[in-house]
Amino acid sequence: MTSADRAAASATRAATGLALPTLTAMVVGSMVGAGVFQLPARFARETGVYGALIAWAIAGLGMLSLALVFQTLAVRKPDLDNGVYVYAREGFGAYPGFLAAVGFWASACAGNAFYWVLIMTTASQLFPSLEPVLGHGDTPAAFAVSVVAVWGVFALIRRGVREAAVVNLVVTIAKLLPLGLFLALAVWAFDAEVFAGNLTGGYDVPGGESLFLQVRGTMLVTVFVFLGIEGASVYSRYARSRRDVGRATVLGFVSVLALFASLSILSYGVAPQARLATLPQPSAGGVLEAAVGPWGGALIRVGLVVSVLGAYLAWQLLAADVVYAAASDGDLPRHLATLNRHGAPQRAVLWTSVLVTAILFAVQFAADTLDFALDLTAALALAPFALASAYALRIALRGDGYDGVAPRTRARDLAVACVSTAYTLFLVWAAGYVFVILAGLLLTPATLLYAVARRESGQPVFTRAGRGVFCVVAACALVGLVLLATGTVQI
Repeated sequence: MTSADRAAASATRAATGLALPTLTAMVVGSMVGAGVFQLPARFARETGVYGALIAWAIAGLGMLSLALVFQTLAVRKPDLDNGVYVYAREGFGAYPGFLAAVGFWASACAGNAFYWVLIMTTASQLFPSLEPVLGHGDTPAAFAVSVVAVWGVFALIRRGVREAAVVNLVVTIAKLLPLGLFLALAVWAFDAEVFAGNLTGGYDVPGGESLFLQVRGTMLVTVFVFLGIEGASVYSRYARSRRDVGRATVLGFVSVLALFASLSILSYGVAPQARLATLPQPSAGGVLEAAVGPWGGALIRVGLVVSVLGAYLAWQLLAADVVYAAASDGDLPRHLATLNRHGAPQRAVLWTSVLVTAILFAVQFAADTLDFALDLTAALALAPFALASAYALRIALRGDGYDGVAPRTRARDLAVACVSTAYTLFLVWAAGYVFVILAGLLLTPATLLYAVARRESGQPVFTRAGRGVFCVVAACALVGLVLLATGTVQI
């Protein structure tokens, strides 16, 4: 891109792009979804107050470093749009970039299917007469309602990203209100004696799990609730100013971290850990029921429905934009890069909605649907995050994009990238091998799309390095098939 092209692009963004408040709201809206309402029970099943504090310290430091990585990449590599996918591709080649794109896309689709199952479950709790019909989101009626909603959102998004972004801004404001009330009521009902009884999580009693293992057990849920931290980076080509991309990411992260940590820690002062651990999801509603009575639970469940609808809209946009970028770069079939008259990547959104529908159908037959879908969503996002962190580390080491930048700034970025890379690799380990082999099972057949795209552009399917990466992915898939077939691993 020439300097004249960059100037023209900047002028266009300044006139028509999204401003900092809207970008920040989209980042917050992407992260504040169903996960926040699940935190009390998920944390209580794994750990007590001490473990929760350590977990949030680790997640806070790690995710802050990741947020700063996205800020750095937005500044140092301003020509790279749709960050999660493009950073992996730019740093490590076409096939790793393809894996990052498909992994992120699948993560968003699994999360969106999870959202609709949770909405159906919540509706059953709000209206007990609907429970025989909707069940826990796993009945034919629940599936039908969810599918209608999926395609209703598709109709909205195909009218244009900016229109959907404005809707998301309104929804973000609306859904933060019940969470603010939750914090106020949790402080009012806080019992210091109950809180003290929840400090250790049982590591100080015979047979109790160690504090390290307690903390490890919380890692995937902390990843899930922070999914969307890459939101401003993914929306970077719509931003009014490139610097707003990093600012929106960091502002959104700090706000959400304070909310998540406060909600989970305060819950330990409302009810004993054993009771928190057995609360039905969304467990934030059960916490408020313990604090103020049934109306509190009903309020939170209504807030959850609003929150999830907003997060679903944002995640559909994120997923579709990654598919569109990969197709535009020739790493997915060209027809996925088609824009409609509103400027929306209609076919990318179409196939995203198809995949969400397919996942919704599949989970009707799964056990522990909600927890498994949550963990799968988080695990699939780890590789794209790790690759983006490693790319930031690479450019800082090489000084790529640091011309005229003070050495002190480069050293700071290098340190942040080291922390972010180590953190994301730790998360891959903490997730466990089951999700690694499941990712292999997804990515191996998806590679056919990559092969088609490479043939369309007249390029060889794999480089030597790409072929090696594919062999590793295929080996994970093969191991997964064997373990599932023999019953060693059960979903």
